[in-house]
Amino acid sequence: MNRKILTLTLLLAVVPGIAMSASVYKWTDENGVTHFGDRQPTGAKSERVNVRSGTSSNASGNRQSPQERLQNMQEQQAGEAEQRQETAVEEARRKQREANCATARSNLDVIDRNARIRVEDNGEQRYLSQEEIAEKRTEFERIAEENCGPKAQ
Repeated sequence: MNRKILTLTLLLAVVPGIAMSASVYKWTDENGVTHFGDRQPTGAKSERVNVRSGTSSNASGNRQSPQERLQNMQEQQAGEAEQRQETAVEEARRKQREANCATARSNLDVIDRNARIRVEDNGEQRYLSQEEIAEKRTEFERIAEENCGPKAQ
C-alpha cells in the first residue's frame, strides 16, 4: 500500500515537469503556411521554438514566498477566529438579555396580579409594603426596558 502511494506521489510530482519541458516546433509548408506542433515534421525543415508560460516575467517577482503565504494564511485564520469569538460573545449577550427580559416581565406580571407580595429576608418571610412594591415595579420596568427593547449599547 505504501509503495503504491509513494509511486503515485512521485508520478504526480514528475509529470508536470515533463509536460513543461515539451518541445514545440515551427515549420512552413510548401504553400507558405506556418505550422506549429509538438513533433518534428519529417521531410520539412523546422526550428525549435522557446515557449513561454502564460504568466509574465514580472508576475514571478510578485509571487509570495511560502513563508509569506503561510503568514498571510495564519493572519486570516486568526481574524476569522476572532470574528467567531466576537459572534459567540454577542450570542451569549443576546441570550442573557432575553433571559433578563423574561424574568423582568414575569416579575412585573406577579406584581400586577398580587396585592400582597411575600419575600424571604434572613430566613424569615414577610410581606412587602406598598412603597417597596412600587420600588420593585420601577426596578423591573427599568430592567425590562433595558433588555426587552431595542439592543442596548
